[in-house]
Amino acid sequence: MAASRLPIALTCGEPAGIGPEIAVHARATLGAELPFFWIGDPRHLPANAQYRLIDMPSDACDVPGDVLPVLYHRFSSPSTPGQARADHAADVIAVIARAVELVMQGQASAICTAPINKKALKDGAGFAFPGHTEYLAALGGVDRVVMMLACPDLRVVPVTIHIPIAQVPGALTAQALEETLRITHAGLIRDFGLTAPRIAVAGLNPHAGEGGAMGNDETALIIPVLDRLRAEGMQISGPLPADTMFHPAARARYDVAVCMYHDQALIPIKTIDFAGGVNLTLGLPFIRTSPDHGTAFDIAGKGIADPTSLIAALRMARNMAAARADTAAGGFTPPAPPVRYFHQDEGAEGRHARD
Repeated sequence: MAASRLPIALTCGEPAGIGPEIAVHARATLGAELPFFWIGDPRHLPANAQYRLIDMPSDACDVPGDVLPVLYHRFSSPSTPGQARADHAADVIAVIARAVELVMQGQASAICTAPINKKALKDGAGFAFPGHTEYLAALGGVDRVVMMLACPDLRVVPVTIHIPIAQVPGALTAQALEETLRITHAGLIRDFGLTAPRIAVAGLNPHAGEGGAMGNDETALIIPVLDRLRAEGMQISGPLPADTMFHPAARARYDVAVCMYHDQALIPIKTIDFAGGVNLTLGLPFIRTSPDHGTAFDIAGKGIADPTSLIAALRMARNMAAARADTAAGGFTPPAPPVRYFHQDEGAEGRHARD
């Protein structure tokens, strides 16, 4: 079976969150359009869920579209919506590792991760990673990855992630910016099929510093990095004033906006498509997407969780797998990004609408 046609592995995430119920909703919506399988304990699914146990990932392609294929992973106990259990933590972690193993073995085309609760994993199993992304990077054997948020009308990448705004200037180094740009450029080629990606870079200060009148971060740090990469042939514009980068005419001029800090990137995408944004990780040896929200303990089990972002994440994983297969078939390999660890975090997991 061609790699791009293999099913997608969907991890169960936190069993007490909304992950199990939106997995069922996603299957009902997508049907046979997009084969995926859920890794977890069926006792954690909603009581009325229609599911079928499968022996191997490829079996998911033979399951009727209104039935959720489940690759069984036994947990120690059932779950109660909204109440994380310490004895579930080790198995939540093991499911993620199992999904990575399956995709690295060529049994799945991509991984889509349901939300986890990092505090529950740390308390219950001593989880040693800041979040999903760092754990996946370790499993994939890479040191440096980039977080992208994407919807049909916009892709954004923040250089610095979940740190106080006062710490952003110190964390925004030339090396961090260059690594982010290189990984983003390579990811757009490999995973989105863009042969010549157009990258727009925001300035750090208002009006992109206005020639030094509002700060010199642009002239001292950002511009030299951009000039160096432009000299290598990358299509990069900027640094641009962030307040004029996200209206429709501006968005038409680039394929991704690289921003200097968290809210600079995430406010525009959440304004444009709050429910349908997808969180994905560039720089991994496998494809990983995730819905752009958290475990939502407050609404878990009530049947009101919105599956829109998970559905978008599954579709994006499928499209990225197809693009990666086409890129490989064309004999083109994007340049390898530098390998150096730079802290990336995924933020609070306790609410439905997180980044």
